Amino acid sequence: MATLSPIQQRRLRNFRNNRRGYWSLWIFLVLFGLSLCAELIANDKPLVLSYKDQLYFPVFQTVSEETFGGFLPTEADYRDPFIDNEIKAHGWMVWPPIRFSYDTINYDLDVPSPAPPSAVNWLGTDDQGRDVAARVIYGFRLSVIFGLTLTFASCIVGVAAGALQGYYGGKVDLLGQRFIEVWSGLPVLYLLIILSSIVEPNFWWLLGIMLLFSWMGLVDVVRAEFLRARNFEYVKAARALGLDNGKIMFRHILPNAMVATLTFLPFILTGAITGLTSLDFLGFGLPPGSPSLGELIAQGKANLQAPWLGISAFVSLSLMLTLLVFTGEAVRDAFDPRKS
Repeated sequence: MATLSPIQQRRLRNFRNNRRGYWSLWIFLVLFGLSLCAELIANDKPLVLSYKDQLYFPVFQTVSEETFGGFLPTEADYRDPFIDNEIKAHGWMVWPPIRFSYDTINYDLDVPSPAPPSAVNWLGTDDQGRDVAARVIYGFRLSVIFGLTLTFASCIVGVAAGALQGYYGGKVDLLGQRFIEVWSGLPVLYLLIILSSIVEPNFWWLLGIMLLFSWMGLVDVVRAEFLRARNFEYVKAARALGLDNGKIMFRHILPNAMVATLTFLPFILTGAITGLTSLDFLGFGLPPGSPSLGELIAQGKANLQAPWLGISAFVSLSLMLTLLVFTGEAVRDAFDPRKS
């Protein structure tokens, strides 16, 4: 088992000393871990069922209606009274805590949609009769996965651009800086809306569109580190030994540049999630029906008589962003050389 260097031990100690950020990271990881198991928490299919002494796992496998005495070869609807009674008569079912998926419509509501919170729908339903609690859980997962993917892609592009500018300098740096100045001066939100309205948005299209602008936040940090390090003695020695520029940049200089870069990643993740939520709120984000926190906030705005819609989405989004900001502050403290 590899042991940590004194510098790594100091950084880990500084991170743990920031109790707010340390526990925020753990709470966020627990919530994200639970959301990854959303199908086991909120689903309109049983987790496991027994029918005529045969076990089935509908969450992980497709079971046709014919299996339970129906007439259709399609997947069984376990909320159908006929299927439900047939299984109960010849076996049993174990349901998840929330018996609705993010797109399941509750047709048995006592009041018109959006329905208020109840024992069946813990956070009520939206204007289409879909369970809000299920949509919040799936929406939390989708937002974080989208944010992590965009952050990872932005890190690759931003670090590569900053490394090229900082290492080569001269005209490469000059042209790169002028391009970034022009590109960053564009009205990003309006361009995102225009681009999103041209193509039919989906997860990957939206990711590519937002990547056009999200990478610029890291360029200046990486560029400054490469400008500072390219004249160090070990870099000059590597050049004298005949190492190519690619190996010098990414094997020798980049590890030092990544120290400053890591402190920005939680904040880039926060910006990615906020951007996705904003586009969904404006109707230019993910396709209709997707479990989106932004779309849920938009429903709350359109249905002021149903405050549980906006409150549920706002609280979950605020909690997510607050935990990430606190974590980012702890990471920044961990890499601060002034803290011993």
